[in-house]
Amino acid sequence: MKKRYLAGMGLMLLFAVNAQAQDPVIEKIIKEETENSQLREIGHELMDGIGPRLVGSPQMQQAHDWAVEKYQSWGIEARNEQWGEWRGWDRGITHIDMVEPWVRSLAGMQLAWSPASPQGGAKGEVVTLPEVADEAGFKAWLPNVKGKYVMISVPQYTGRPDYNWEEWATDESFAKMKEERAAFEEAWNKRVEATGLGRRELPQALEEAGALGIITSYWSRGFGANKIFSAYTKNVPTVDLSLEDYGMLYRLAESGKKPVINLNAQSKETGVQPTFNTIAEIKGTEKPDEYVMLSAHFDSWDGGTGATDNGTGTIMMMEVMRVLKEVYPNPKRTILVGHWGSEEQGLNGSRAFVEDHPEMMEKIQALFNQDNGTGRVANVSGQGFVDSYEYLGRWMSKVPRDITRDIETSFPGNPGGGGSDYASFVAAGVPAFSLSSLSWSYFNYTWHTNLDTYDKIVFDDVQNNVIMAAIMVYMACEEPEMVSREVRVPIGRNGEPTEWPAQRSPTRKGGMD
Repeated sequence: MKKRYLAGMGLMLLFAVNAQAQDPVIEKIIKEETENSQLREIGHELMDGIGPRLVGSPQMQQAHDWAVEKYQSWGIEARNEQWGEWRGWDRGITHIDMVEPWVRSLAGMQLAWSPASPQGGAKGEVVTLPEVADEAGFKAWLPNVKGKYVMISVPQYTGRPDYNWEEWATDESFAKMKEERAAFEEAWNKRVEATGLGRRELPQALEEAGALGIITSYWSRGFGANKIFSAYTKNVPTVDLSLEDYGMLYRLAESGKKPVINLNAQSKETGVQPTFNTIAEIKGTEKPDEYVMLSAHFDSWDGGTGATDNGTGTIMMMEVMRVLKEVYPNPKRTILVGHWGSEEQGLNGSRAFVEDHPEMMEKIQALFNQDNGTGRVANVSGQGFVDSYEYLGRWMSKVPRDITRDIETSFPGNPGGGGSDYASFVAAGVPAFSLSSLSWSYFNYTWHTNLDTYDKIVFDDVQNNVIMAAIMVYMACEEPEMVSREVRVPIGRNGEPTEWPAQRSPTRKGGMD
């Protein structure tokens, strides 16, 4: 315990003083990124030019090919490595119009892998799930859905996020709202429970009974933000509506106004598609068979354009490679970057790389992963590697103080068992670290939502992250020997010792069940 305390104090001292005599390569890194950053252009090409990168979609393949071409234009070797196959699907238009009791175009979109509407759409009444006593009552009601659209998500009691209530409401009003909201949600949950079906089975039962489509709304607790995931229907479309429009339809249906919509959701099944990781490398000169890795998942959900999840991690790592190729073209160790496919469905691309390249795992000096949004790096954990405080502390001490001053560290920390791609490598014993960033309201507004777009990128923060990661990679490459891989016994949430995370195999054939 005393050793750990002293080590932590030493690390704080390292962070407290910025190196006065800076390494010339580090100076060049800072100068190149400060004066010649390509982040905005790369981000525009990826997010605006290609768009979202749902696994199995044409945009995902286009992104892989674009990345290889971009790296090659910088003189960096790059390739696409196939690791599996996925259900191919191409998103088309979604037009949702209420035509009765009055006319309004509604804000919404089909969920990923949703079946299409008939050409031109289909018109039908909107109904809500009924209040029934039990599963038998639901089955007796089920024939009523034929030719209709069915709403299956809980309507929101209020369209204002809690932070807005806290700012403006009286304490009494806020407390009353939360109490009434809880009762409202409990009543809705009882409706769903009475069907006897789970969230996957309910949409399928409704479509089998002749429903025209399924209407959902997954509010993300922020103004205008909805999370967009995947459909469970096989033959009829599933769409997500904005909180506001979903609530209006619900109130109209519940009050007997019988709202009617015309839903035109077009998409195309494209068959089984190959899935890839994009790998780029700057070959080492002295120790070419030892590696320092950069890591970021390339895929996204497709409600927005995947800007902060994980476009920012992607363009950050691409820019780090560009800068290092410019100012450090002959590294001692080989610098690799992995742009992983299908992280969103279970870290599949990175797990496949670990499984397909077992001979490399002991030769990876360190890996740096970035995933969770556009903010500057705010947290670094040692991931359970006992001596990580020593080498990470030395490397981070070379990063400008204005970048590291607010970073919180946890050493030795606990190994991550999931969450992002660094965990795939930690499970294989690789010193792999998450460069966890500031929130910028990530979970409310951009994580898997329709608002995750280019305009949410904070380029100053991403630029700081580029400088930090490039310096860390440079220092790891220059390290005389391989760093220690000694690990601690992980401590569980209950405070008891637990096991090191087990290496897991990827899903190599997905989305086709």
